[in-house]
Amino acid sequence: MTRLTVGQALIRFLANQYTERDGVQHRLIAGCSGIFGHGNVAGVGQALLEAGDAMPYRQARNEQGMVHTAVGYARINRRLSTLACTTSIGPGATNMVTGAALATINRLPVLLLPSDVFATRRADPVLQQLELPAAADITVNDSFRPVSRFFDRVWRPEMLIPAALQAMRVLTDPAETGAVTLALPQDVQTEAFDFPDEFFAERVWHVARPVPEPAALARAVELIRRSRRPLIVAGGGVVYSDATAALHALVDATGIPVGETQAGKVSLPYDHPAALGAIGATGTAAANAIARDADLVIGVGTRWSDFTTASHSAFGNPDVRFININVAAFDAIKLAGLAVTADAREALAALTSALTGWQVEPAYRDAARTKVTDWQREIDRCYAGDGGAVPSQAQVLGAVNAAAAPGDVVVNAAGSMPGDLHMLWRAADPLEYHVEYGYSCMGYEIAGGLGVKLGDPRREVFVMVGDGSYLMLAQELVTAVQESVKLIVVLVQNHGFASIGALSESVGSQRFGTSYRFRNVESHQLDGDVIPVDLAANAESLGATVIRARTLDELRSALAKAREATHTTVVHIETGPPGAEPESTGWWDVPVAEVSTLDSTKKARSEYERNRTAQRHYL
Repeated sequence: MTRLTVGQALIRFLANQYTERDGVQHRLIAGCSGIFGHGNVAGVGQALLEAGDAMPYRQARNEQGMVHTAVGYARINRRLSTLACTTSIGPGATNMVTGAALATINRLPVLLLPSDVFATRRADPVLQQLELPAAADITVNDSFRPVSRFFDRVWRPEMLIPAALQAMRVLTDPAETGAVTLALPQDVQTEAFDFPDEFFAERVWHVARPVPEPAALARAVELIRRSRRPLIVAGGGVVYSDATAALHALVDATGIPVGETQAGKVSLPYDHPAALGAIGATGTAAANAIARDADLVIGVGTRWSDFTTASHSAFGNPDVRFININVAAFDAIKLAGLAVTADAREALAALTSALTGWQVEPAYRDAARTKVTDWQREIDRCYAGDGGAVPSQAQVLGAVNAAAAPGDVVVNAAGSMPGDLHMLWRAADPLEYHVEYGYSCMGYEIAGGLGVKLGDPRREVFVMVGDGSYLMLAQELVTAVQESVKLIVVLVQNHGFASIGALSESVGSQRFGTSYRFRNVESHQLDGDVIPVDLAANAESLGATVIRARTLDELRSALAKAREATHTTVVHIETGPPGAEPESTGWWDVPVAEVSTLDSTKKARSEYERNRTAQRHYL
């Protein structure tokens, strides 16, 4: 037995947890980020001080941001390693709820350690405690329950043992993983207990690769052999299971073309002849054209979000059928598909073997290749632009894409850039593309980029962030500077929420409330002059080196200087109105007001009703 406080026991336990897949071990909890307050400063905080290098600690500036950092860390490490996050009680804890939702929606493991009220209630109510007259055992931390894959509250020291083991089980299970929350009452964190020494022994959690059930595999093979226009949709599961080589082998053997979700982008190198690119609401003309006529769609590691299915309008063949390869049974049965519940790599390898000698018809393969070639020309057109004095967003992306070397990572999350990146970004390796689009959380970019860089310091990380998202969560620039972590942040200034502005216009709301402008004393609307906000100066005040670029040539020069730098550099550039960006060939269901006095809304409603006719249940 070893007598330790609950905080000390938890940190010692976490320091000895490992994952193992394919014979390779990884540190499961590679460090802990935290902001201290009266809930955790004497508990987990004291334990981290005592642990030293056994559990590296990083100071954060925003609780939501540090969860995003943990998500970025987990993703670049294919879910085999992550970070823990500790907070005080009250607002410090609930600031992590958004990050928890993001992690769970994206199926990425993070460990959250919010402090909680006194278990003994001897000082009840404490500062920042929520009181509910009808339920004294409810605290603000119960808000983590719906956004966590596992939640527990450690009311007594001995409860830590089963709670911690269950937490590790969920973090390391590909089918269950997401945010895991252990709420820690502040008095319990400091309470001593005689813990069994076995609790602190090195523990290795094997990450399994479930193989496809033979009958399900046989049915899948039969459906594929009978199909004439099959299509693979590669999701994040291809990346997380390190199944890209297996996908490449299947495609080379059969000729089946591949469309990609945001999380699954670059499952095939961009220049592979079967790589159709992005699919769905932000899809390429190539992928969506093939999708419209496909008679069989093989989803691999995708959760079939509305952007992937273009709100159930992408797959137009009346006889289309689906095969869903997924490690999670919950996702495998979607769209009434044939469920093959298995690891992506194992299932793809099994399909390749079982389909020996079978290929798609040459005409279908050639048609897909032609569409791929045509789309690559469209990317060239968008990157070249229209010669305007102010660069377009597509031209900025093109300049960054050209500056990124093999192995570099682009990070983005919200606004109009995710759609443009999904369609336009060229990369050869899936870990080079990191766009958070499950929750599409404004403010993810800088914090997530920090996690990517911490997770793989060898890579250059290009963080693409718009002015709206930057203003929501830029504080982790300070953490990057403090930790001497180099990021290249490309801050794109277009004076407002450009993505929502375009969406507002499409639904007849005339970009209302989406520009950063003064209130007009005559119209009483926010349609006055542009607000003179200097975001570059703000970034400089946070400790980053800032380079201002006005033209494409200056941007290219700035990116070259940023690559040579050894510290975080922010490249600031303004972009013009949309123009060179590609038109999406997919649709997204955003309901329009059914009645209105505005002609713009009436017109948008008519267009909305027309588009809805393509929607269907896939049964």
